[in-house]
Amino acid sequence: MKIYNRFTKELIIEVKDIKKDLYGANLREANLYRVDLEGADLFKVNLYKANLFGANLEGAYLEGADLYRADLRGADLRGADLREVDLIGADLEGADLRGSDIILRLIK
Repeated sequence: MKIYNRFTKELIIEVKDIKKDLYGANLREANLYRVDLEGADLFKVNLYKANLFGANLEGAYLEGADLYRADLRGADLRGADLREVDLIGADLEGADLRGSDIILRLIK
């Protein structure tokens, strides 16, 4: 899978198996529209302004991730670990957060 910056269209990262460990990856402004990241390790991943519209993040480990101003409309976050996640300005309209572990980071 190739992940591109949604504004500049530059290649950010190419991943053979997206389900593997993406610990600390910089996916800033990436276009991850409807991506399947079910159960993925996204610990401290930079998803600043990323397009995650309709993404499957069920059971994903997102502790400490930067989701500042991310588009999470319609995303499946059921059972996701969202402890210490920065969701300031994120669009969660229609997102499914049932069973998620959420402790928000309120200060950047």
